[in-house]
Amino acid sequence: MLQDLDVINFEKSDIMRVALVNENSQKNKNKIIFHILEKVANEYGHEVFNYGVKEDDDYSLDYVDCGVLIGILLGSKAVDFVITGCSSGEGILISANKMPRVVCGFVNDFVDAQIFMKVNAGNAISIPFGRNIGIGFEMNLESIFKTIFQTEAKSGYPKDRKEIQCDQRKKLNYVAKLNVNDLYYILDKMDKDFLYHIVKNQYFEENFFSNCKDDNIGSLLKDLIDL
Repeated sequence: MLQDLDVINFEKSDIMRVALVNENSQKNKNKIIFHILEKVANEYGHEVFNYGVKEDDDYSLDYVDCGVLIGILLGSKAVDFVITGCSSGEGILISANKMPRVVCGFVNDFVDAQIFMKVNAGNAISIPFGRNIGIGFEMNLESIFKTIFQTEAKSGYPKDRKEIQCDQRKKLNYVAKLNVNDLYYILDKMDKDFLYHIVKNQYFEENFFSNCKDDNIGSLLKDLIDL
């Protein structure tokens, strides 16, 4: 029997752990994006973690690295939802969706955000942080974040298509499970230098392990960092 996508297991009123993940090209915007995200998330009682590349960081992540990091954060249940993006929003979108249990959508405004939550019910959004810079940039981000946190997932759009869209998510879940190995297998087989570069970061170490819900993944990454 086909099962609905289970990447979102929370109700609108639940408290979420939300991560921001941005790559190198958008590090000069990390502070303002995180400030807006934290302000909006706090209104709904959510906790926010800044896993993105910051302006004064020596740490660096390209869009491929970010996709793997998003997979680790969601696959281990260290966070419930990820806000991400690069200049166009496309690179990280593609990279993140290569990882198991990640359903990442492209969101440029609050309309995209609402439809994504109602129809696709994913657990990550990729925003084109390099577009629409100038007057209204902050307001657009705030409207996106508010829409994400206040929209009921899987509620359907239009409402009379709710059951059809549920069936479509079931099919997508079925195909995804056939095509993707589990996260532990992927990380265990991944080039260790490549993986080490992604997780060897003070912020990651201070926040990931205390929130990770998968002991096997936690142990694998802890052993790698401690080498």
